[in-house]
Amino acid sequence: MKDYIIIGAGQAGLAIAYYLNKQNANYLIVDANSETGAPWLKRWDSLKLFTPSEFNHLPGMEFPHKKGHYANKYEVADYLKAYVEEFNIPIEFNQKITSLKKEKGVFTLKSDAKEFRAKNVIIATGPFHKPFTPKCHTKISKDIIQIHSEHYKSPNQLQEGGTLVVGAGDSGVQILSEVSENNKQVYFSGNTNIMSIPQEFLGKTLWWWFSKIGFLTAHKYSWIGKKLSKGLQPVIGTDVKILFKKKNVTCVGRTLDANEDVITFEKQEISDIKNIIWATGFKPNFNWIEDVELDDDHYPKNYRGVSDNIEGLYFLGLPWLYTRGSATLGGVKKDAKYLSEYIFKN
Repeated sequence: MKDYIIIGAGQAGLAIAYYLNKQNANYLIVDANSETGAPWLKRWDSLKLFTPSEFNHLPGMEFPHKKGHYANKYEVADYLKAYVEEFNIPIEFNQKITSLKKEKGVFTLKSDAKEFRAKNVIIATGPFHKPFTPKCHTKISKDIIQIHSEHYKSPNQLQEGGTLVVGAGDSGVQILSEVSENNKQVYFSGNTNIMSIPQEFLGKTLWWWFSKIGFLTAHKYSWIGKKLSKGLQPVIGTDVKILFKKKNVTCVGRTLDANEDVITFEKQEISDIKNIIWATGFKPNFNWIEDVELDDDHYPKNYRGVSDNIEGLYFLGLPWLYTRGSATLGGVKKDAKYLSEYIFKN
């Protein structure tokens, strides 16, 4: 029996563990992966953070790179590993929790191999659970390589021929930019009416400006927070206008349907596509939590991480848990501090 079990050893889980350590709490982190930083290492090879080093600190330990440096995925993973070692954080790996329920004041957590019990549970699994791919992907010829962005590493995974990238978020645009560098035919499916913002402006980083303007501290219940959280998110660091004008990039509109090697888009039908990268995001999955109440976006109902209907159940690292930075490496510490203070006052 633990007083606290944290599910997830990413930045959110480690941030709250820091505060539990300070209270000498009896706790354990359980994680589905085999090592610290694994979700970062699984991302594509050229991935870099949008936030410079000075905005990437977890509580109690600065990110170990110079100001203005945009870290790659390996540097992030190394930082998380060093953080675990620095604060001697207990983690049990290879434990994917498949069910959670509370009976008679005690939580029971089950993985395929083990059962855990705790008085309180903090879910810090992040927002990326189930990769989403449009239904028409099942109608596409098996000769066409299909990869979700979760499993994309580099253009070396692709076969000869045209490549389709689907998705207008940061991941889709970054991957499109990388794939288009080899001058081979690339098709882009998604909204082209998206805003892009440079990483630096007038000698200052974008995140410096965000902090000065108040974008990083505006909470989701405020007027500006409601506008920011519900609006289209801009692409950071890639000039989409220049990208979409490249000679080997063709914008085809939304993907509508498919029949073997013929794929139908808003603007045309195409039959020479040999690779598809689905940068179409993820869907949250909290259905393994018994009796949890979910909102319209399928996230648990909560206020600043405190469950609306299950006492002793908490959440951390969700997008817009409270502010724009709630799911980011450097932004999660404010939510973790608030949640720890709430837990130990109640």
